[in-house]
Amino acid sequence: MKINTALILCAGLGQRLNPLTLTTPKPLLELDGITILEKCINLIIKIGIKEIFLNTYHLSNKISEFIRIKKFPIDIRIIDDGEEILDTGGGVLNMIKNSKDNEFIIFNPDTLWHEYYFDEIMDMQDFYYSKKLDNILLLVNKKLSFDKNLKGDFNLKSNMLKKKDNTDFIFIGCQILNRSLFEKHEVYSFPISEIWNKLLIKDKLNGFESSNKFYHLTNLETFKKLQDF
Repeated sequence: MKINTALILCAGLGQRLNPLTLTTPKPLLELDGITILEKCINLIIKIGIKEIFLNTYHLSNKISEFIRIKKFPIDIRIIDDGEEILDTGGGVLNMIKNSKDNEFIIFNPDTLWHEYYFDEIMDMQDFYYSKKLDNILLLVNKKLSFDKNLKGDFNLKSNMLKKKDNTDFIFIGCQILNRSLFEKHEVYSFPISEIWNKLLIKDKLNGFESSNKFYHLTNLETFKKLQDF
C-alpha cells in the first residue's frame, strides 16, 4: 500500500451502547470472541500499513492497556484527545499533527471490518492516486446494511458525492484524506462532516462503492442482534 499511516477513531463515548460502554470503551466490545478494534487492526495490518495512530478519550486507560497486552506486529501510537473530546474532525487533526505524512487512511472501528474489504480498499486507494484526489470515502448502498434503520448519508454517482432528498449510500467508516484539507483548522472539537460539507459545496467530495454486506455497531439493539447472528 502506498499510504503508510492509518488513523483509528477510538475516543467516542459510545452512549447508544450504554450500559455496556459505561465500563468498556466501544472499540473493546467483543463479537465472536474478538474485539471490534482488533478486527480493524487486523485488516489494517493486512493492507500493508506501516504505522497506526489511535486516538482516545473515554476510558482511555483500558484501550492503552489492551494495545500493550496484545503486542500487535505494527507500530501503534496512542494520541489522547486531552481535557475534552475532540469529535471526529478534531481527533483526526490532532493525530495528523503528530505525523509527517500527507495521506492518511482513517477507520471507524464500530464497523465490523473483515478481510473481504481488502480488495475494495486497495482499489479505492488506486483510484485515489490515479485521479490525484485529496479525499475519498468508502460507501455502501443502504440495501446492504444489516441495520435496516440506518439512513443514507449521500448520493453517489460516477464517484462523486452529493446530498439530495433520497440519499441511498451510507458512509461505512473508511476514508482517505490529505493533510491539506485541514490547513485552515486548529485542534478543537469539530466533526469531520465540517470538512466534507466544504467539499460538497464545491462538488469535490469523492466516493467509492463497496459491494460487501455492511455490519455496524449502531446501538445496543443492533449489538444484541449481531451477537445472535
